[in-house]
Amino acid sequence: MSSENPSDVELVQDTRNGEIAALGALLERHRAGMRAVAMSLLGNSPDADDAVQDASLIALRRIGDLRQPDSVGPWLRAVVRNICRTRLRSAPHPTPLTDLPGLADPAGLARLTAGAGPEQVIDRHAMQDWLWCAIDELSPVLRTTVMLRHFSPRTPSYQEMATLYGVPVGTVRSRLNEARSKLVTAMAATADAAHADVRALSRESAEAAVETLAAAEQGRLAELAAERWTADVGYYAGRRRVGGRDFLIRGMADDLAAGVRQRFVSAVAGRDTVIWEMDLVNPPDHPDHCPPAVAWLMSMKGSRMHQLRLFHAPRP
Repeated sequence: MSSENPSDVELVQDTRNGEIAALGALLERHRAGMRAVAMSLLGNSPDADDAVQDASLIALRRIGDLRQPDSVGPWLRAVVRNICRTRLRSAPHPTPLTDLPGLADPAGLARLTAGAGPEQVIDRHAMQDWLWCAIDELSPVLRTTVMLRHFSPRTPSYQEMATLYGVPVGTVRSRLNEARSKLVTAMAATADAAHADVRALSRESAEAAVETLAAAEQGRLAELAAERWTADVGYYAGRRRVGGRDFLIRGMADDLAAGVRQRFVSAVAGRDTVIWEMDLVNPPDHPDHCPPAVAWLMSMKGSRMHQLRLFHAPRP
């Protein structure tokens, strides 16, 4: 770290440089204030602890977006407050992080994402390499759970995750708690190790998403699927396998025939889990045909998609 008693500004800078100990020091320094905010809104309950944990993982993802490092304390408390208010409203999705004070200018974000290609989107949202290396140390089920909850562009609620995987809500909570605990340990163990280029991995995944959509619109999805999906690829609803490769190809063809288009937004890629976010563009004469967005949650075998689950954003 920068000194024996570093300031918040120094800790933020060290964190941005990949020093996991600096982030731990920041969170520990402001944990009491974060928990006080959570308890003032949610009471002394497990939800308050969950809110602080969620905010800590958000800090891992978004510390690079903080414009004023000397305001990291108020920023962390604002993140906690936003999470708590979302829980109190019982909304299906947390308020987007770009809505938090001081995180991003909405007009600037719109300029950034409008017309942006996969490379620009990934560069904007990519994670620190050391964080992803730590995530890869988790078991497959914990890795998928924490990625879906904390790194999916449209974060599902506990109930939605339970429905998606066909398990009780309590199982989702216990998996997340275990994942958070192990993630801290794994991050400490991997902070100084050599890491893969995660930006490159996610960029390649983004390019694959764009190519998949293009192949579907050009009638070449079966050809692409033969190269990039396993022979026994399956689409799952909860724990139930609904169909295989032909089912998926027909489903996309039916959507296109109905005038529905998918527009790539972003991608995050781990060792064996990939999430693609797509906006759904409905035909003018049937604007409510599909929900506004969908996330593809994919389990991979090597470089091929082996399992797919779809998480749809709720209608407004």
